[in-house]
Amino acid sequence: MRILVEIAYQGNQFLGFQIQQQGRTVQQQFEKILKRMHKRHVRIHPTSRTDRGVHAYQQFFHFDTELNIDNQQWQYAMNRFLPDDIYVKNVQTVEENFHCRYDCVGKRYRYKVYQGEHRNPFKSGLETFINSDLDLSKMNEAAHHFIGTHDFTGFCSQKTEVESKVRTLYQSEVVQTETGFDYVVTGSGFLYNMVRVLVAFLIEVGKGKRQPDEVPQLLEEKNRNNVPFTAPAEGLYLEKIYLSPESLTEEFGNDIKIHLKKSLENDWMSLTKALWNYKIINGIVLYHPTISPGNLLCYKIYKQSRTTVNKINENLRF
Repeated sequence: MRILVEIAYQGNQFLGFQIQQQGRTVQQQFEKILKRMHKRHVRIHPTSRTDRGVHAYQQFFHFDTELNIDNQQWQYAMNRFLPDDIYVKNVQTVEENFHCRYDCVGKRYRYKVYQGEHRNPFKSGLETFINSDLDLSKMNEAAHHFIGTHDFTGFCSQKTEVESKVRTLYQSEVVQTETGFDYVVTGSGFLYNMVRVLVAFLIEVGKGKRQPDEVPQLLEEKNRNNVPFTAPAEGLYLEKIYLSPESLTEEFGNDIKIHLKKSLENDWMSLTKALWNYKIINGIVLYHPTISPGNLLCYKIYKQSRTTVNKINENLRF
């Protein structure tokens, strides 16, 4: 049986989500509880591995169990033994082929900044303090340049190990608050320190040290040395997880590019979810070009126009 758990946590007392050899992590807290209940080690699989000091309004993980326990009892048992800075919001049973990492098609982050003459000690670890005046209009103009599909090599940590640094951002905006501003960004996925580097650059724009129209060139140059600063972790919140293409298209429309992480050769459900967003008119057949001859994997789908067909092919990344 596969169990999906929705959680929230305050990250300033954790070394991150992922378990470490030494130190307190979110994964460690849950696996300790599950080991106590199962009398053996149980691995959990998260949608996102937040870094040290990063918070989460919404985070998911799943695990497999043979225990016949009601979902409400799972929630009660976990919350009973968890520390006060983690809370289980919901527990549900999911299909065996569901996977938190691979079914996640998008994430939203919020970075909180407060401004003033003096630092507020009660916001320590929760929001980032800046005592400078900022031009939020220019910052928002720069933020909008990041929307779309780009190679974010120049806006992530040089320690990033993934091969492809191409990501799609559906939302990138600076929102004024009573005490400062929030940077809200939604995307198909994010590279190591990517959101914090984006925030640091936007703050430089707000101070007048950089200009909004520099963004296209910086994206093209793919040089991290041209964007050398990284904002602190304390103001960063994982705000929302998108576990289906439908949840993304409901907010951002049917024309967005959706990145699927599962292999369509091994997972029919991923294809079904992706195609479900498109209106059905005329039938065509697509196949996966990497499959050996004589074993073509054919899918009958429907198209609204040739443009839509090309878009589907691109979104599915055949």
